[in-house]
Amino acid sequence: MSNDAEGRMKYKGLLIVIAGPSGAGKGTIYYEVLRRRPDIQKSVSVTTRAPRPGEEDGVHYHFRSLEEYQDMSAKGSFLETASVYNNYYGTPKAPVFNMLAEGRDVMFEVDIYGARQIKARYPDCVMIFVMTPDFAVLEQRLRARRTESEDALSRRISSAKNELSQYDIFDYIVFNDEAEASVDTVIGIIDAERSRVRRNEDRIRALLGKEIKRPSQKNKS
Repeated sequence: MSNDAEGRMKYKGLLIVIAGPSGAGKGTIYYEVLRRRPDIQKSVSVTTRAPRPGEEDGVHYHFRSLEEYQDMSAKGSFLETASVYNNYYGTPKAPVFNMLAEGRDVMFEVDIYGARQIKARYPDCVMIFVMTPDFAVLEQRLRARRTESEDALSRRISSAKNELSQYDIFDYIVFNDEAEASVDTVIGIIDAERSRVRRNEDRIRALLGKEIKRPSQKNKS
């Protein structure tokens, strides 16, 4: 617990993880939550791929060489890292932890492997899994994209089943039948997590006064 310039107490922010299979709609939910709740921060990843037209270094990504990326990885600088189509992507720990220490919430949209890495390195994160109501709906959404061959579609469904089988690493699951309602649910989860007693113990103790202490176990008969 620390104080800002006006003497108000600051509390650690939430690290929120949104994960789920391709086609479940996690990206849509993620960006709509960020739009509706601008107080929630989006981390900027490091990547080894070349910038695309209109992308700015430090805004869309931190663009680094493969050697620079490998050096950061060797130093344990990433909260999570992945290889996608021969390029590397990773989230630097330092800026995320700084935002959390300042009392700002930070949200991620990642796959199951990124979610596991974040959970291992920051166990106090809030893990939310986004899934369609059933696999038939997931297949319908993937087919609607018209970008998948039958083999690729089968792999996507198999991967989704594997991801869902790892449900026990998550705190919440949102069955995304209708995007607007799912966004409301995620925002409700975030607000509920902010109000957990264990996340507000310092504030409670400060309100009670520093002289108030918990009963000593030694005095109990």
